[in-house]
Amino acid sequence: MAMAVAQHRESSSGSINKHLDNGKYVRYTAEQVEALERVYAECPKPSSLRRQQLIRECPILSNIEPKQIKVWFQNRRCREKQRKEASRLQTVNRKLTAMNKLLMEENDRLQKQVSQLVCENGYMRQQLQTVNASAATDASCDSVVTTPQHSLKDATNPAGLLSIAEETLAEFLSKATGTAVDWVQMPGMKPGPDSVGIFAISQSCSGVAARACGLVSLEPTKIAEILKDRPSWFRDCRSLEVFTMFPAGNGGTIELVYTQTYAPTTLAPARDFWTLRYTTSLDNGSLVVCERSLSGSGAGPNAAAAAQFVRAEILPSGYLIRPCEGGGSIIHIVDHLNLEAWSVPEVLRPLYESSKVVAQKMTISALRYIRQIAQETSGEVVYGLGRQPAVLRTFSQRLSRGFNDAINGFNDDGWTIMHCDGAEDVILAVNSTKNLSTSANHANSLTYLGGVLCAKASMLLQNVPPAVLVRFLREHRSEWADFNVDAYSAASLKAGSFAYPGMRPTRFTGSQIIMPLGHTIEHEELLEVIRLEGHSLSQEDAFVSRDIHLLQICSGIDENAVGACSELVFAPIDEMFPDDAPLLPSGFRIIPLDSKTSDPQDTLNRHRTLDLTSSLEVGPATNTSGDGSSCNNTRSVLTIAFQFPFESNLQENVATMARQYVRSVISSVQRVAMAISPTGLGPAVGPKLSPGSPEALTLAHWICQSYSFHMGTELLRSDSAGGDSVLKHLWHHPDAILCCSLKSLPVFIFANQAGLDMLETTLVALQDITLDKIFDESGRKSLCADFSKLMQQGFAYLPAGICMSTMGRHVSYEQAVAWKVLAAEENSVHCLAFSFVNWSFV
Repeated sequence: MAMAVAQHRESSSGSINKHLDNGKYVRYTAEQVEALERVYAECPKPSSLRRQQLIRECPILSNIEPKQIKVWFQNRRCREKQRKEASRLQTVNRKLTAMNKLLMEENDRLQKQVSQLVCENGYMRQQLQTVNASAATDASCDSVVTTPQHSLKDATNPAGLLSIAEETLAEFLSKATGTAVDWVQMPGMKPGPDSVGIFAISQSCSGVAARACGLVSLEPTKIAEILKDRPSWFRDCRSLEVFTMFPAGNGGTIELVYTQTYAPTTLAPARDFWTLRYTTSLDNGSLVVCERSLSGSGAGPNAAAAAQFVRAEILPSGYLIRPCEGGGSIIHIVDHLNLEAWSVPEVLRPLYESSKVVAQKMTISALRYIRQIAQETSGEVVYGLGRQPAVLRTFSQRLSRGFNDAINGFNDDGWTIMHCDGAEDVILAVNSTKNLSTSANHANSLTYLGGVLCAKASMLLQNVPPAVLVRFLREHRSEWADFNVDAYSAASLKAGSFAYPGMRPTRFTGSQIIMPLGHTIEHEELLEVIRLEGHSLSQEDAFVSRDIHLLQICSGIDENAVGACSELVFAPIDEMFPDDAPLLPSGFRIIPLDSKTSDPQDTLNRHRTLDLTSSLEVGPATNTSGDGSSCNNTRSVLTIAFQFPFESNLQENVATMARQYVRSVISSVQRVAMAISPTGLGPAVGPKLSPGSPEALTLAHWICQSYSFHMGTELLRSDSAGGDSVLKHLWHHPDAILCCSLKSLPVFIFANQAGLDMLETTLVALQDITLDKIFDESGRKSLCADFSKLMQQGFAYLPAGICMSTMGRHVSYEQAVAWKVLAAEENSVHCLAFSFVNWSFV
């Protein structure tokens, strides 16, 4: 203890003591410490040759023994780790304190709700016992259980608007922190340490409502600024215009806002809102943004532009943002809507009557977006190709917005329907004013001489998991797409390169390379570049690259995640990938149709086949009785939209091509849907060795057992030797582990996560990669030299070398181990396994 105190005292006086193995202390001067700090800052790794060179080049360190310098660096590294760990623990402690406060408030709210339910239950019991109550008693009962109607205020003057704003604030707070709405935990969203927040939906109230609360490491004013910019985070928001804004007299502001939202399918009109938005601060320092619709369906600007919309209603909703000690904020979000479900076909009404859908599309999306911005601001998110997060986020928003524009086809955007008689399964719309300019740089703007044509359709799917279907469409593009159509759309990005009809003949090799760019915090949406390899069939262009690049977003491919829909949206993009590249998105959207309740009548209505869409329904008929939540009684609506640029003299040709192409895509999707449906006639679609399949679990055991048999050591830790944990630990093993078949041309059949990362591929695409493709010339020679040894003794060590990823990047590794994987009988060889140790991209 005395020695530690002395060390601290001497350190504080300008020199640092270091403990050596013999128990003595060594004093370093301030100049020596400064020199050591410079060396450590430049070369923190202990085995760095550069560090040794810097030490030799520094004269002031020449009189210090190498052993003493080594100990100094060890202690310096320990102190740095301690500081980082202390800082991390302080941050975690602040978050846990804030989350604990949030949970205590949620618990208080639930206790109030329980008390209210007990009182209501007792009151109802009393009313039931008083059978001979008088009419006065009945009137008294009505006065107790009913809430007063919202009094009509004059919305034409500031005083009347301020009165409405104050009532909106009170009603919103009673929903956010009180018991005005009977909230229940949202199915599939369990709160926990890794959860984004706490989510709830309304159980029984007018309209549909959702609530969320969570901790975000941003200041309240920044959060309010983000949330008020609804088009930036709410993908279904087409536009938001503030037409009037004036101070409320108490430091707040009142705004009159007109909002337009997209329709998710081609089968129902879009919605718009005319609302009052009130921003103010509370006495406890909290910031509130609340909003409600103003009365009158005809209210709002530009009645002509609103003709394609159905006026919906926002009941008192908003955001309550409270600052936390030490930074960050606790946020409560309430979305309460009346989406006028009567105006949509009966088969689609579950989308407009479900609080769960509102939670997924609005409430959860808002909280996730804020968390995403917070992580990007703190530098926790790193994206590919050196792009800034804001740029990639803008690409995702532009793809989604362009796809929604194509589906909705608003007149004020220039869209008109082409000779549609109502019986067509594919709707053709044309836009002669389409301009894909995204910036002031007119060199990158695209205004087509003819315009853009969109072919779109919606169809019902039965017993088809949306996540599985979208994942298949993403990973098996050649099963449904026409390469020449992709080539035509890609060529349109270059001025004067229209070639239809008579495009240059090109052969698609079938190779599809997925290059990830970024993802959201919970991986619910992926942004990636797809490269389709093609070769010209004409001899004069034999050496000209015909590769096509697509920018693509994919969401909802996790079957276990809670999401509003599954989407695959893509657009051709120039291989230079400029930030302001013009985009013409096409793609697929699959939305599950869940009933609002589990009432048997709702289930019956959900499975009733309507004339409107019965001709488009996919899947065999099933019994409508039973549990509506079962896999065999699920429905979803698929919306397809493809956009094609054209010149004015080619409009009819492109229209014919577009209609035929979309019909062929629909046919392919129907075939795939039948194959992946649990009640379908075809085999299941998906990678044979996905991480959760029984085949993968068996192979994982064989890999580990064979490694132990040949090497005499364990591949995994001893505590992970049982059950499913073998596959889990093998999947997350830091070394890249790959398995290939024993054929004349060996192909890979399995890889763990590190192996997929090293090859920059997916499990499905892995099965198209041959063993020889990943090695360079010296690597192939080394493998051939040791192959006989591998087959004779069952294993072989390969020296350090270079291999290639599917994207053409060089990967270095310190050592590779190859061994024969034996089946359960230990006498038949199932495949060969490779383990690449300490690999990294060069």
